[in-house]
Amino acid sequence: MSAPTSNPTRHRSRHRFGGHGTLEACYAGRDNGIGCIRLTLAVAVVVAHATSLGFGWEDLGHSQFRRQTNVGTLAVFGFFVLSGLLITRSAARTPIGRFAWHRALRILPGLWVCLLVTAFVVAPVVALHERGTLAGFLDGPRGPVQYVSNNWFVGVRQYGIHDLLAASTPWGRETSSSVFNGALWSLIYESACYAVAGLVAVTGVLRRVPWLLPVAAAVLYLRIVADQVQSRLPVGPPARHYGSTTLPLFGAVSHQWLMYLGFAFLLGAVLEVHRTRVPIHDGLGVAGVTVLIGSLLLGGFFVVGLPALAYVLVWAAVRIPRRLRRVGQDNDYSYGVYIYGFVVQQALATFGAARLGYAGFTALSLLLTAGLAVASWHLVERRTLALKGWRPRRRSGHPDGLQRESDSPSVRHPVYRSPG
Repeated sequence: MSAPTSNPTRHRSRHRFGGHGTLEACYAGRDNGIGCIRLTLAVAVVVAHATSLGFGWEDLGHSQFRRQTNVGTLAVFGFFVLSGLLITRSAARTPIGRFAWHRALRILPGLWVCLLVTAFVVAPVVALHERGTLAGFLDGPRGPVQYVSNNWFVGVRQYGIHDLLAASTPWGRETSSSVFNGALWSLIYESACYAVAGLVAVTGVLRRVPWLLPVAAAVLYLRIVADQVQSRLPVGPPARHYGSTTLPLFGAVSHQWLMYLGFAFLLGAVLEVHRTRVPIHDGLGVAGVTVLIGSLLLGGFFVVGLPALAYVLVWAAVRIPRRLRRVGQDNDYSYGVYIYGFVVQQALATFGAARLGYAGFTALSLLLTAGLAVASWHLVERRTLALKGWRPRRRSGHPDGLQRESDSPSVRHPVYRSPG
């Protein structure tokens, strides 16, 4: 998308860098493809999980990518890059209290309903199928009530309910455990990145010392390079020797996942903060795609492929065909697809849907997941996001005790919705 020639700054940027201008010039307003890309990434996670959840095969792309990563995890890295871009912009334009409120509204209500649906709709159906009775379903230390209470604050401290799915699904038999929604593991890391973005914004780092973000990204990058060099077979997280820290409410947090996903988030943040210096050029985009594919097939993804992925995503966001840019702008189903896909596929697996074959299993899981994602958006997420402008009652405030965010001239609003 070409920048308007009426803006002299953007005009100079276009001539300076050639191609289509800078990220600042090309990435303005809502005319971008981030919504479409995020939905594609969410669908990729569901498609990738179909191999392991439905059939007990390895994760899609694991061997082809030289055991560095797989299609689903690659999509998660993409989510974190886009989150870094969007959340940094939101943090820079929104007061810290309002920023935290927006992030909570985007993640928690949808998560809470997903937990309730899993514990009190899906799990009872699975229990009836496996046991033929609901006797004792609500009892015990790993019951549905505990499942909701242990996981309500983004961290997953209980993956299963009783021993359901442990013996009736490929994933359960492989791990010898009950797991209803393994996809929720990444929410704690995303929330941690949100917290850091808010802290950086409120302390004025984004405004006063923007060079600090590239420095932080460089430090993490060097640590990742050292991690790759020390490994006999360069692979991604998790590695056993790194360990984890168990936090109240959050559960176990892997140090290595925090480092790798934090680096992906910082890549997006750096692109946002220094968007006036980031050129958008089709030649660079094609080169990035080539480097990304080469690193996946030949090795070196975390050294050269992950930075290439970050550029490819922002390049694609502004160069995607115009007809696809409306996807996700008004109705953002990506979060719902992500948090419901694993639950749906585990339920289908226990009912023997694998007999449909990989294509049939994947198509059915996508269809059911899409239905839940649409319901989640229209019945939960969209309704709670309407509360973004809510403010507590003030003595001398708005006469009805509520003040819309747009009523306050001191608040600059983020242009984009945050990713899930």
